[in-house]
Amino acid sequence: MTKISLVHTTDRTAGTRKAIELLKINPVKGKAVVLKPNFNTADPAPGSTDYDTLYSLVSTLKEMGAGKITLAERSGPGPSTHEIMEKKGAFRMAKELDFDVLDLQAMPKDGWVLVKPKDSHWKDGFLFPKIYKEAESVVLTCCLKTHQFGGHFTLSLKCGVGMVPPGLGPSSEGGYPYMNELHSSPYQRQMIAEINTAYTPDLIVLDGVEAFVDGGPHVGTRKNANVILGGTDRIAIDAVGVAILRLLGTTPEVSEGKIFDQDQIKRAAELGLGVKSAKEIEIITGDKDSEEYAEKVRGVLRRG
Repeated sequence: MTKISLVHTTDRTAGTRKAIELLKINPVKGKAVVLKPNFNTADPAPGSTDYDTLYSLVSTLKEMGAGKITLAERSGPGPSTHEIMEKKGAFRMAKELDFDVLDLQAMPKDGWVLVKPKDSHWKDGFLFPKIYKEAESVVLTCCLKTHQFGGHFTLSLKCGVGMVPPGLGPSSEGGYPYMNELHSSPYQRQMIAEINTAYTPDLIVLDGVEAFVDGGPHVGTRKNANVILGGTDRIAIDAVGVAILRLLGTTPEVSEGKIFDQDQIKRAAELGLGVKSAKEIEIITGDKDSEEYAEKVRGVLRRG
């Protein structure tokens, strides 16, 4: 069993803190933390991580006794990672809260390690940041949204795509185009899951105050889910996220079939990255309103 906390709220600051508190764990005390946001673009949430969510998360990690915190991200497509971080206020926040910011897009080749998962759909594996591979503690924060470019949904598992370079590697000219390989493959969703074999997060916070129920990852039809999730298991987080998208009314690709037959989730379960069924997920809450919402989510999970 794995616990997923659920807070039904419109307050990202309080909701983020409460979702972490409900888990009753502290995987960051005394550790150097590497923090992965969703900064693929600078669009407002759920297009990318909300400023208040990130501020609350970093503040809470510091209160939990985290050591050095480094926000590390690779954005794209579009403007440079540095430009997107600037627009999202990451540098301003880092100065105020005293944490480091690492632009993975600007990281030299010696900052990467080649990962070749067994029986992978990646042709020759993929490069992965050493800072995440060697981290004492990894924390993710993701959004609640669909993905119109083949991923079907982009929650915690897909956060790993921003850890792989768009075009860097063994090719003698220009580097190997990892993102081209990913997005042109009929096994894109399985490849997303396979990226996640390179690391294991210690804490995940999903901001679902607003959701994209179609389109995504940067723009789409917005609906208010008014929920913050917390957990340590990427498969469980994504299964609950898919259940919430189904409650809201979403795309055929996300709505049809059993949740654990969704390609990202199914492949991640095959790889042993987390729970293998909805029966292994315990949703925990801290108030009546959240419990009533959680029961609706449990109903979707029970139906598959």
